[in-house]
Amino acid sequence: MNFIFKPKFFTLLKAGISRQQLVNDALAGIVVGIVALPLAIAFAVASGVSPEKGLITAIVAGFIISLLGGSRVQIGGPTGAFIVIVFGIVEQYGFDGLVISTILAGFILIGFGLLRLGSLLKYFPQPLVVGFTSGIALVIFSTQIKDALGLSVESVPADFLDKWVLYVSSLNDVNYYAIGLTALTILISVNFKRISTKIPGSFIAIICMTLAVAIWDLPVATIETYFGDIPNTISWSVPHIDLSTIHIYFAPAITIALLGGIESLLSAVVADGMIGGKHRSNTELIAQGIANVVTPFFGGIPATGAIARTATNIKNGGRTPLAGIIHAISLLLIMLFLGTWAKLIPMACLAGILIVVAYNMSEWRSFVAVLKGSIFDSIILLITFILTVFVDLTVAIEIGVVLSAILFMKRMADISDKRIDNVIDTDVIEDYSELPEGVGVYEISGPLFFASARRYSEHIKELGGVSKVLIIRMRHVSFVDQTGAYNLKDTLTILKQYGVRIILSGVNSSVQKDLQSNGVMENIEAECICNSFERALELANNMQLENRVGSKHSGSATVGRDEKEN
Repeated sequence: MNFIFKPKFFTLLKAGISRQQLVNDALAGIVVGIVALPLAIAFAVASGVSPEKGLITAIVAGFIISLLGGSRVQIGGPTGAFIVIVFGIVEQYGFDGLVISTILAGFILIGFGLLRLGSLLKYFPQPLVVGFTSGIALVIFSTQIKDALGLSVESVPADFLDKWVLYVSSLNDVNYYAIGLTALTILISVNFKRISTKIPGSFIAIICMTLAVAIWDLPVATIETYFGDIPNTISWSVPHIDLSTIHIYFAPAITIALLGGIESLLSAVVADGMIGGKHRSNTELIAQGIANVVTPFFGGIPATGAIARTATNIKNGGRTPLAGIIHAISLLLIMLFLGTWAKLIPMACLAGILIVVAYNMSEWRSFVAVLKGSIFDSIILLITFILTVFVDLTVAIEIGVVLSAILFMKRMADISDKRIDNVIDTDVIEDYSELPEGVGVYEISGPLFFASARRYSEHIKELGGVSKVLIIRMRHVSFVDQTGAYNLKDTLTILKQYGVRIILSGVNSSVQKDLQSNGVMENIEAECICNSFERALELANNMQLENRVGSKHSGSATVGRDEKEN
């Protein structure tokens, strides 16, 4: 447990943090807190929950992720990727359902970390990630059109196409003040970095637009219009959990856990590249899990590592988790003392901020690049994208993961087929030119698993049919799954009935153990398991001499090879 869970904060604290770095982290934390303020509010409102829930998430989850996480600079909190998920869960199960789903997701993330799955989640295929990220971006954009246009419709349909039908039919009722505020927010958010890179444009946009609405009493909707006053306190509450219905929350919980795990680890990897560090992926997953278990009890929503805020932290000098802790404390102070003024923020301003977020999330360049690549990658990309937009993100991730697994299996099988059907090199033939008559050699060059097991077995059976002694070289077999072991056992049983003697060469201890546990070794004599190919050849030669089959077996030595000898 100690080896798996090693928070960076305590490691760095033990090593010592310089006074100058403490100052840099404090300043970076304050800047990131300012950056997180408008985003936390916007993400919460777009998710269908009240604004303070976004702030609470950034405060509580952000503090825990920095304190217990496996990255030096990761900033945690609510992110745009969760908007679609949270909105859908709240619509279907209510806020209590969201709380239960988030807590379950937290436990799943902790389980991922304890099972050391951190290194695996980082390698989800790019087409899958780009597909649902681009889909989420389009959905976020579509949800903000109502506030961007200042439409007074009471409710917006959940279906993507129905949303746009409503928008088009309501164009006569647009509020031009809202359109103006949205456009100005976008312009300030995008271009303010030309004036200052320290202060985020979204923060300046919120201040300017809120003052404009308050001073000129512009007729636009504000946070107060929909949510009333924003509480400036944080309280603990235990949600009501009905164990008889808890199973219905496992699907959304798995979606939250997978998306949260992928996003947080991708953010940590990006951060590693920026600071030349190396995060602890399993520790990061456990910390993310703890944050998602604890935060809902304070009224928060799902949290994960935030790439944009993490990058802001790094660019402003943050190099230890202390910056993330100060970011959370800064947000807490803002909520306690200035939260009451947040109710005056116009909804059109939040819509503008989220439209910029959606554009940055869209990854349209990566989308186009994937489409120009392999047909299989394009299929995964498009199916994941379409399902995210038109069906549901949960379904998109589930089907995307299955398609990715199928694609992986196909590619592994293709690699195996190429190896199996590879033409024998001349120097390889020369290596085996003096084999005793009746001795065959076959090499399995790669993992013996379900995608390649049948082809390997067919070749072994074919070669064994014309050999009295068959040497199976397994030096390149990294693992054997149950299907591979079953097929090999079945093949060796048939060859044994034909009177063929089998010798295994170069089997590593892990593979040998798997073969033993699956009964493959029942068809092989103990002395026929050789550490070296030279010993296997010597044994095969002795077998042929003992059986006196050299003169009886016609035909030359048979060789089955998949790849050139190293």
